[in-house]
Amino acid sequence: MKPVEIRRRAADVAADGWPGEVHPVLRRVYALRGVRGPREVDHRLSALARPDLLGGIDAACDLLDDAIERDRRITVVGDFDCDGATGTAVAVRGLRMLGARNVGFRVPNRVLHGYGLSPALVDALEPRPDLILTVDNGIASHAGVTCARARGIDVLVTDHHLPAATLPAANAIVNPNLEGDAFPSKALAGVGVVFYLLLALRARRHPGDGASAQGRERPDFSSLLDLVALGTVADLVPLDYNNRVLVEAGLRRIRAGRACAGVLALIEASGRAACGTTASDLGYLLGPRINAAGRLDDMALGIECLLADDPAAARGMAARLSAINAERRDLQDAMVEQGEAAVARWLSHCGGDTLPCGVTLYEDDWHAGVVGLVASKLKERLHRPVVACAPAGDGSDELRGSARSIRGVHVRDVLAEVDARCPGLIRRFGGHAMAAGLSLARDDLARFAAEFDAVVRERAVPELFEPVVFSDGELQAADLCLELARALRAAGPWGQGFPEPLFDNRFELVSWRIVGGRHWRLDLRLDGAADVAEAILFNADAGLSPPPRFRAAYQLDVNEWNGRERLQLILRHLLPE
Repeated sequence: MKPVEIRRRAADVAADGWPGEVHPVLRRVYALRGVRGPREVDHRLSALARPDLLGGIDAACDLLDDAIERDRRITVVGDFDCDGATGTAVAVRGLRMLGARNVGFRVPNRVLHGYGLSPALVDALEPRPDLILTVDNGIASHAGVTCARARGIDVLVTDHHLPAATLPAANAIVNPNLEGDAFPSKALAGVGVVFYLLLALRARRHPGDGASAQGRERPDFSSLLDLVALGTVADLVPLDYNNRVLVEAGLRRIRAGRACAGVLALIEASGRAACGTTASDLGYLLGPRINAAGRLDDMALGIECLLADDPAAARGMAARLSAINAERRDLQDAMVEQGEAAVARWLSHCGGDTLPCGVTLYEDDWHAGVVGLVASKLKERLHRPVVACAPAGDGSDELRGSARSIRGVHVRDVLAEVDARCPGLIRRFGGHAMAAGLSLARDDLARFAAEFDAVVRERAVPELFEPVVFSDGELQAADLCLELARALRAAGPWGQGFPEPLFDNRFELVSWRIVGGRHWRLDLRLDGAADVAEAILFNADAGLSPPPRFRAAYQLDVNEWNGRERLQLILRHLLPE
């Protein structure tokens, strides 16, 4: 594969209007992300977009208000990922706070029911609900919604995934990505959509700041924001301004120790302190623990952890989730190794270094719950869209696939084009720009792989397949300091679409050693500087050693150890000079 190219971002706006205490480097970082001034990083909750801008919100509130007043049975149907789990917990907690006495949840079994609200899941719901509320799914569940309605069950769909040409026959649908929807943020995660629905329902049931007509106090939904932040970050939706407001508010609660017992237990199980939690911790430490339950076990465990109010019970569930996540990591590593071996065989057979523009991989012994992670890892290494497939696990001929894409290739649109060209080839699909899921017959795998590659090849310009990282430019020697590292850490929240600051410089190697069996610990000197900076490169190639001089893309990090903080550079990419 070609080495990564480091390119510098270009600023679209001027970095002006900032107070003097904001570090000049941080001003530059903001400008390179299109932030025009202090107002756009003022993450007050009062700046959130209004719930009444969401299409379908009135009809949705009618359904829920009526169900609460009539004490109807409400079943929340979630998804088996972190967004679905946090969204389910938010829905259950929020509805109970609004007076619902008969609300429960159900998550489909990946093997028995497939994805979303399927007819098989509807038939398995016992006791039978009066109203189904979907969270983070449902927009593609035509058959499941029709089945529920035929059985006299009302259905309210809340989702954020892109819809097909036709919509399911639900009683009401809330999805900011429906055509013509006026909601200004199209980047809400599933948990964000249901949180907004609860805000609108609270306004309906508690029109003022006091008690309702029934004497109930107006619930404080800020207690749900830690869950909203976790699901939003873990789902890798773009952190536009509205999502940054939600995530920052959730992080403030977590750092203050006011998160729910389950979130605090997951932080503890991750070896972190709540007071220092960052958005990166939510995405890389907590999210995978919740996701592991849905991938290898039963997502009900993850949801129960997030619904727990007893700290001891939450700790026990967090420990079980951590154990499942360790098992998931081992399985993922083995599957990625198999995928890389398949690519190597492919290249060897072709006698060159040319890969398909859209790569499809499959192994008989892969686990359907982990293929998304495999696709994500291989997408990063191959720098092209990847679909990883595994047997559905139900004894049928069906394969379940997960697609992950690169900048500039909208993978759900690619799948839609394949479906249009070859009707029936893909049995089901759904998703968004960077990630999607699908199912197809085992015998159709080779045909699908060829069509997927052909569509990607036609839609994407060759430059998109060049491995590139974007830098925020050089730092001066004086900028390599703990003060700036702290300021950058506190300045986010950083995440998808609002990336963590990354810089590039030329360095001279002073010394190095291997730590942890596979990581390089380096002492570096910036070109022309006298001081030495500590750096680390994770997962280095065991057969190589660092060159004496190189250009590196890196992040400034605050390394905490034994109660002390010191500056550390985390090297992301290294190019020998």
